[in-house]
Amino acid sequence: MDWEYIDLHAKQWIMEAGDKIRDSFDKTLNIQTKSDPNDLVTNMDKEIEQFFINKIKGNFPNHRVFGEEGFGDEIKNLDGVVWIIDPIDGTMNFIHQQRNFAISLAVFENGIGKIGLIYDVAHGELYHAINGKGAFMNGTPLPTLSKKTVKESIIALNATWVMENHRIDHKLIIPLVKDARGTRSYGTAALEMVFVATGRVDAYISMRLSPWDIAAGAVIIGELGGVVTNLKGGKLDFLTKDSLLAAKPGLHQTIINDYLKEGKW
Repeated sequence: MDWEYIDLHAKQWIMEAGDKIRDSFDKTLNIQTKSDPNDLVTNMDKEIEQFFINKIKGNFPNHRVFGEEGFGDEIKNLDGVVWIIDPIDGTMNFIHQQRNFAISLAVFENGIGKIGLIYDVAHGELYHAINGKGAFMNGTPLPTLSKKTVKESIIALNATWVMENHRIDHKLIIPLVKDARGTRSYGTAALEMVFVATGRVDAYISMRLSPWDIAAGAVIIGELGGVVTNLKGGKLDFLTKDSLLAAKPGLHQTIINDYLKEGKW
């Protein structure tokens, strides 16, 4: 498989998609809800996913597409080549802020991440990686990640998870928040994983994410020596929703051993 050839096409398409999104900034969006009133989707989410599907199927007809908005293939396994796409990760931010959102695109082969692309559209920053070849931002190599202690760390974490909620025992997360240097929340899993990759934050924790939220980020972080698992420390399968811990080396295992191991994630 010529991954550099596929990567070249993917980069071209993600930049074109970014142009389409920027062109929509001064237009009225058609906004709908999905699973709940805060789970939003716009006409642009749908149009961008269909744009990618048309490009992929037109150039790589044997490849399958796993997309958030459901216009791709019915994916029950990751056999062969599968593109995993979130056309706009952080739709609420896109609607309210026109920033803090990203296009997330990954290409997997037989369950292994081969290409990861995350495009911060508002800032014109493309984060990209090919398995085994390092990770980059707009062509500039990103340095490998260094170890950090919890007390030195900034952790990306939604405030929901330290409030009483029906998914987890929030009391397990509170000590981690107290011990960390600080916490941040950006409302977009793709960019929060980019921020781990670039060292802007040291770890990112979430309780429930879909494959298209994290597939590209997992490829990029892995190229830099970071670790991406669920909160039990187990391997992600990229077919179902799961919890997530993405962190610098060393810090990842410390968080699991010292804070998360008693949790029923």
